[in-house]
Amino acid sequence: MANPLKGKKIVLGITGSIAAYKACYIIRGLIKRGAEVQVVITPAGKEFITPITLSALTSKPVISEFFAQRDGTWNSHVDLGLWADAMLIAPATASTIGKMANGIADNMLITTYLSAKAPVFVAPAMDLDMYAHPSTQKNLETLRSYGNHIIEPGTGELASHLIGKGRMEEPDVIIRRLEEFFAAKDGDLAGKTIMITTGPTYEKIDPVRFIGNYSSGKMGFALADECAARGARVILVSGPVQLRTHYPVYRYFGVESAGEMFEAATSLFDDADAVIMAAAVADYTPEQVADRKIKREKTGDMSLHLKPTRDIAAHLGEMKKQHPGKVLVGFALETNDEQHNAEDKLNRKNLDFIVLNSLNDKGAGFRYDTNKISIIDRNGKKDYPLKSKAEVAADIVDHLAEVMKRE
Repeated sequence: MANPLKGKKIVLGITGSIAAYKACYIIRGLIKRGAEVQVVITPAGKEFITPITLSALTSKPVISEFFAQRDGTWNSHVDLGLWADAMLIAPATASTIGKMANGIADNMLITTYLSAKAPVFVAPAMDLDMYAHPSTQKNLETLRSYGNHIIEPGTGELASHLIGKGRMEEPDVIIRRLEEFFAAKDGDLAGKTIMITTGPTYEKIDPVRFIGNYSSGKMGFALADECAARGARVILVSGPVQLRTHYPVYRYFGVESAGEMFEAATSLFDDADAVIMAAAVADYTPEQVADRKIKREKTGDMSLHLKPTRDIAAHLGEMKKQHPGKVLVGFALETNDEQHNAEDKLNRKNLDFIVLNSLNDKGAGFRYDTNKISIIDRNGKKDYPLKSKAEVAADIVDHLAEVMKRE
């Protein structure tokens, strides 16, 4: 998956809250994603967590005071503000939020905030009544009006043992907010809308039985995360699966049948700059659906009459003729004559490129966490080795980004 935080310089401000211990998890998460972290802590913050712990995690001295020694050396809040790609204050107490809103520059953290040229993210942490107080809410609104990003606190048990809103958001959610920001700002798909279809479809026989397939939806969800990590707005149309994306999607549509997926995909086509059709859509559906469960004892032998479903890829390929700038990506899971069948599908359905995988390749296809693909377009075929589906998604989106640049 694309890594929006790689190489980013983050100033992490820590204030005097019991939630200060969560800063350790934030630091670990940011560094794991390739970011460089410099901690600035208030005097009150040091009462909750020691600078030596934070320094060990960041491999940098922790900054707390203006003057580091009594030899004339000092910490420049101006240099820190210019160095950072983003400033994150987590936890942010009511006191610090008030000082930020009103420009009370009485410690190193606030002066760094006032000097920062980078975007600022604030994760409040306090008791529920303090958070709900009009002065706190007014200060938060003031910070929003300055362009600061407020990461709303969660609801749960607080240090006071009361239940309510005020606990700092969890570290992984805070980190994800930073990822989303940099993806939208710097990603090669920033400003683009990508529709992805994924998962199986279920074609009802009766209220309890259906015709389906083994698709897990993992490939499509990996593609959704990769596109989102690169700044795209993702429209995800998914058959019945039990999966969640790492990044929030722009719009989500859950469908069950091939007919429902057809309606969703065709109605959303105009909103998308590109469509990746990774769903395993049923080719046939029963002509009639029983309104009651079919009983073996009463029915005995039975024949099931099937009719073709509407071809989503072919229909979107026809629609594309009126929108030549849009990019269409198909998938082909084959068991024989793989390349011939994939090339035929590419041409018949007016696709820009097609992703071929074969059930004959061990570790590829349905229900695996890995996949082995070939990408075929009108310039030829490129083979890729067996990889995780997240890595495969990166390869596919790399090719998509190249095609979109040419369109």
